Amino acid sequence: MCGIVGLYLKNKGLYATLGKLFKPMLVEMSNRGPDSAGVAIYRNRVETGQTKFSLAHNDQGFSWKTLESNLSTDLSCAASTVRVDSHCILITDKDESVVVPWLLSTFAEVRIVGSGESIEIFKDVGHPESVYDKFELNVASGTHMIGHTRMATESAVTTAGSHPFATGADLCLVHNGSLSNHNQLRERLEREGINFQTENDTEVAGAYMTWKIRSGATLREALEDGIREIDGFYTFCIGTKDGFAVLRDPIACKHAVLAETDDWVAMATEYRAIAHLPGSEESKIWEPKPSTIYVWGEK
Repeated sequence: MCGIVGLYLKNKGLYATLGKLFKPMLVEMSNRGPDSAGVAIYRNRVETGQTKFSLAHNDQGFSWKTLESNLSTDLSCAASTVRVDSHCILITDKDESVVVPWLLSTFAEVRIVGSGESIEIFKDVGHPESVYDKFELNVASGTHMIGHTRMATESAVTTAGSHPFATGADLCLVHNGSLSNHNQLRERLEREGINFQTENDTEVAGAYMTWKIRSGATLREALEDGIREIDGFYTFCIGTKDGFAVLRDPIACKHAVLAETDDWVAMATEYRAIAHLPGSEESKIWEPKPSTIYVWGEK
């Protein structure tokens, strides 16, 4: 049992309050996932030719400035880092295909949590409110966020095993449910060159999306293939550069609710996570249908 939430702001006047609006949504799902929590926030899009990386390290004393300096020297590129508790936001003008192998070989203990133009991913073990506060997200501005509270059932409680899982450039996935064929999919994806950091079944779903998109599929096509190939009970919320998508399995036994006004679109495992939003009492509220892909911000 986990909790997932998502908020996409259609009213630009609300961008400055995104973090404040989103916090009660995540905290309200704490009893569904007290073990760990994580969020993806979309903000501060980098300039053309730059890539933003979300990085994490278990050692609070790790020197991100050393990483920044070494990257700049070794790859002859511009680089900047901003520490956010145990995480770091790295921005560089070097191509991602060059930076990732360098990070893996030079700083193997650093985890690459996500990458893209605007996505920033923060996650950790602990009560969801404490996790949210440690990354100072209550004062964050941005366009949209998705989040997850985890009650571990099939794998260890670790920061690496927390959601969201990156699925490609500016893409990530959170999941409530259980996948029954994740071991077979994992073996198949490993043969395709996909590497895994955890035993988490959600990481397999995220890796499946990564593989599909790398192979040329659009997000919608990857989700359509997933309906046929990913077996289990699940609700997915997928963050994208411009919005988010929601998908339930063909049986739709895992809770999910959607609500929409002229100012925002929200999804949650339970409506109580949405009820505090301004105008929620007048919103259009519905339960997403099984095997149906809902997308906001699609371009």
